[in-house]
Amino acid sequence: MTSNKELQQLIIEGIQERKGHAITIVDMSHIESAAAQKFIIAQGNSTTQVGSIAECVEDYVRENGGGKPYNEAGMANAEWVVIDYGDIWVHIFLPETRQHYNLEELWSDAKISEIPDLD
Repeated sequence: MTSNKELQQLIIEGIQERKGHAITIVDMSHIESAAAQKFIIAQGNSTTQVGSIAECVEDYVRENGGGKPYNEAGMANAEWVVIDYGDIWVHIFLPETRQHYNLEELWSDAKISEIPDLD
């Protein structure tokens, strides 16, 4: 089984593989009421890309020893897909949906890190 740090890196690489961008890590490990220790948030430019990024993350993590997610939701409309890896939840949004829900602001007391886009 991979560590959370290794899982986090696999998730980021899976997102980048499908040109997901604006990747943000929301570290809530010090917040007792948080549902997960970390959110990894990213976005795609269309529902097709959001779905493709989500599928790629799941495949990439599984193929590189990170295991299967506990659950996933949102693939039907692919405006916001959530992939649950236990301590780490992956959120992949359309830009307008991400802006509407603004998880980074909701968890503003968390430690927030930005991952630079590859291109």
